[in-house]
Formats: sequence, structure tokens, C-alpha cells
Amino acid sequence: MTKKRMGCFLLIGVLVLFLVSIVIGPIGQALFNLPLPEWLKVPKPHVELPAEIIVPIGHFGGQEFGITNTLLTTWLTMIVLLLIGVLVMRRSKVIPSRFQGLMESAFEWLYNFCKEVAGEKNGRKFFPLITTIVLFVLFNGWLSLLPGFGSIQAHTSEGEVALLRGANTDVNTPLALAFISFAFIWGNGIRTLGWGFFKKFFNIGRFLRGWGKIFTGKVKGGLGDLFFGFIDGAVGFIELISEFFRIISLTFRLFGNMMGGEILVFMMMFLVFVTPIIIPYGLELLFSLIQALIFGFLTLVFATIAATSHEGEGHGAHE
Repeated sequence: MTKKRMGCFLLIGVLVLFLVSIVIGPIGQALFNLPLPEWLKVPKPHVELPAEIIVPIGHFGGQEFGITNTLLTTWLTMIVLLLIGVLVMRRSKVIPSRFQGLMESAFEWLYNFCKEVAGEKNGRKFFPLITTIVLFVLFNGWLSLLPGFGSIQAHTSEGEVALLRGANTDVNTPLALAFISFAFIWGNGIRTLGWGFFKKFFNIGRFLRGWGKIFTGKVKGGLGDLFFGFIDGAVGFIELISEFFRIISLTFRLFGNMMGGEILVFMMMFLVFVTPIIIPYGLELLFSLIQALIFGFLTLVFATIAATSHEGEGHGAHE
């Protein structure tokens, strides 16, 4: 059989499967109302924003605490990353295999990108954390696409809930990553610039000088410094507020995109049953990679800016 004929048969098979999927799915049932066995009926998707507790630990302030299904996925992601790291290190060779070569190329690209953005010195310092964030977010997203996520049920006091759920779809995971990113950015900024790091937030020097000029009789110059000093202080306050809004931005960018992707997969599975699931799954693989890179690269950019003196001194990122 020629390749062309095989391709035609494959295309016909996919089209037939697609049509059958629509007919036996909810759309087809609404149109044709065919009698189907129970095993062909697709349950309606149930989307739950809060993570479900699998193992309750206790109550605090009227709120139940325990091990959630997203926390289990987080632990699973950490174990998988650790095992991959161990396997790569143990099987590393002078002449790399395809897998080793692929991993080395990916890490080299990330390392070079960090150096291009943050400079040689800061790029080396930032690379470990940025790579960890990218890998953690990426594998959280990819693991949630595996069979068993959302389908394996656990019996709890609240009823049947999913045993495993994508960690990125729990707002607490992106929020924790955003706090880690924020702590890294501020910590590196303070370590690099010292207390001068806070000058851009509390830039009141000109305002104070204005009062000094007024008390020494230089009223006109003092009033000008007071006006522009007030603007400097207002800009610094806005800059301070924007630092905290970055936490919100990083959190809900990741949470919203990953939660939306999961809902898309559920709805496609529900509406057309089988075939088109290839499309949302492929998109989710791509979106997980994009979101991981965005989160890591934004942390890299913010850390680079925080370590750069606004005075143009020798503390810049390209030392």
C-alpha cells in the first residue's frame, strides 16, 4: 500500500471517528436522541475553583485545613523533577545521547537568555532560580494532562473528589510562586544596592531640600523643589504600590490561563467525546510551556531592574 493511499485511509478514519464522536456526544444526543449504553454517556464536567481536601488535618478559625489534591500534584511534580535530575546526572556522557543533548540544549538556551537580559554576573546568579521556576510551572501543567488526573476519585467527607488535580489551577500555588519571586527580587535588589534599593520608593530628598531653602530665605527655589519633590514622592509611592501589584499580576496570569485551559479540555471532552481532544491537549502542552517561560522571564526582568541603580552608578545589571 502506498503512502498516499495510507494517508487517505487515515484521513477517512479520523473523519469517521470525528463524526461518530459528535453523534454520540451531547450535541448529537440533543439533535438525534439516540439510545446509548451507559458506558458511552459522557458526564457533565464539574469545575471546582478551590482545591478539594483529600486528607483533613484540622480546623482553624472555622476553616478546614488538610492535604489537598493540588498539594499532592505539587509533591508529585517535585518527585518527577528530582528523578529526572538524578537520571540525567547518572547517565550523562561525554558524547551525549539524544535526551541528554536535548536537555543540555534547553538549559544552555535558558542560561544564555539569562545572561543576555541580566548580564554575565547577574545572569549566573539568577539562572538557578529562574530555571527552577520554569521547570516547576511547566511540569505542573504537563503532568495534569496525564490519564488519572481528574478521573481517579477519592472518597472524602465532602463526597467523591478528584485525587489529583493540576497544581497551577489552585490559586494558592501561583500565589506561593509569586511570593517566592517577590522575595527573590527584593532580596537581590537589597543585596546589590544596599539600602539605596528603597530610594526609588521613598524619594523625598528634593522635598526636604525645598523646606531647607524656604527656611534659609530662598523661597522661590524652595517652592520649586517642594513642588517637584512632591511629584518625586508620589511617583515613588506609585512605584511601591506597583511592586505589590506584580504579585497579583503574576498570580492571576498563571492561574487564569491554566484554569481556562483545563476548562477548555473538559468542555471539548464533553461536547465531542473523543477526536478533538487532540487539539486542546496539544494547545495545553504549548500553553503550559508559554506560561512557564512568561513567569520565569518576568521574574528575571524584575530582578534585573531591581538590581540596577536608578542613579546610573556601578551597580547595573551588566557588570
